[in-house]
Amino acid sequence: MVTPGPDVSVRLAWPDDADAIARVQLATWREQHADVLGPDALASLDPTQVAAAWGAMIATPPDARARVLVALERDVVRGFCLVHPCHDPDADRVGDGEVGELGVDEASRGQGHGTRLVQAAMDTLRADSFVRARWWLRTTDDVLRSFVVSTGWAPDGAHRELAADDGGATIKQIRLVTSLVDA
Repeated sequence: MVTPGPDVSVRLAWPDDADAIARVQLATWREQHADVLGPDALASLDPTQVAAAWGAMIATPPDARARVLVALERDVVRGFCLVHPCHDPDADRVGDGEVGELGVDEASRGQGHGTRLVQAAMDTLRADSFVRARWWLRTTDDVLRSFVVSTGWAPDGAHRELAADDGGATIKQIRLVTSLVDA
């Protein structure tokens, strides 16, 4: 007798996924950005408003090539990824896409959801005729950077600092890039 494997997949997000995406995003932000944003700022994020923003992004994206993907285990959202045209000042507006955000529920990490999301993100960007992809990561997130590099991305030397909403702390980021054209 063969035991069936887990029922896992990635698909484009539906508006009904917005609450689950918000749940994963807020949990990962609390874990990854508490040192910069602070507990008060994170506690003030309203899950209903965050879900509404995701619902709007999914239902009426600001660009036809802005897409939200979800990683599923059966019908449960375990992670999400946002891809869109790159808005960097040095970007080719037609050829450069971006991974805007990726989050996987902490309890679901190490189960392939992140890998499936990255592959689906690259496939989606390719399908939208992008030839390069960019991804800004925190300079201190060695685990995520190591994972992303292992999937074929590399730093291109670009760095930036983003000011937190309170104006005090900054988030330092490094940009990774990859080609979406078969070599």
